[in-house]
Amino acid sequence: MGAMPESVPVRCPACRRERLYTAPRYPCACGAPVEPRLDLHAAPTAVAHRTWEEEWITVRCRSCGRHSQWPRPELGCACGAVLRLPLTDPAEGPADGGEGGGGAAGAETGDRTGPPADTPEGHPVDTGRPTDTPPPSRPPFRPIAVRTARDAVTATALYLRWLGHQDIRRADQRPTSGIGLAARGLLAHVDPSVHPASLRDVECLWLTAMTASADCVYFSLAGYTADARARADSLAVPLFVLDLTGTPQPVNAAAERLDAPDA
Repeated sequence: MGAMPESVPVRCPACRRERLYTAPRYPCACGAPVEPRLDLHAAPTAVAHRTWEEEWITVRCRSCGRHSQWPRPELGCACGAVLRLPLTDPAEGPADGGEGGGGAAGAETGDRTGPPADTPEGHPVDTGRPTDTPPPSRPPFRPIAVRTARDAVTATALYLRWLGHQDIRRADQRPTSGIGLAARGLLAHVDPSVHPASLRDVECLWLTAMTASADCVYFSLAGYTADARARADSLAVPLFVLDLTGTPQPVNAAAERLDAPDA
């Protein structure tokens, strides 16, 4: 583990108040901590309106070189303004695959898990481990506290990576409510609202995933109605409730199977 991230002063351009901000650290698939590098010489900007393309940035891991998408650093001021923090690393910018980019562009902005630079393209790496050796068990999941809708999305992305999906990106088809995430062969719906997810919510996710020939999983902060749970059971849709620690709690049998250590 490296040194603890440094807190830096940030002055709000709206009210001129100054607050300390610490850049978030995210776990790369290689195990190293990843954090966006802040530009201490540039002023933050107030967020006037949001677009999905500006919500996520691509951050390069300085240990393994892998590129991953993470939420853009922001800070909420007491005056009500939301401040967007400037970055210095050229590799850390808006994630590719915005409007009109299509699925292929979006997929390229996920974790790049190709062979290392010194490995010939297309040739397997000899790890020295017999092919019949079972893979190591998953390490304990490390959540982040959920205080905002952005935290809920980040916690879900962390959990999906913990499950083994390293190419998390935004879904090509945006749901009518909540946030859609996607990986190879998987669609995930994050519902940060204060209302329990309904039967229609679960059915819409399942139909969208079926059209894309993908599995699906639902994450909700407020839980599910009884008929939503019943329909999810009949469709084998895993349901999770995100608690305030950011840990997804399985709600039905399909989710328990997905969460199992040997899954």
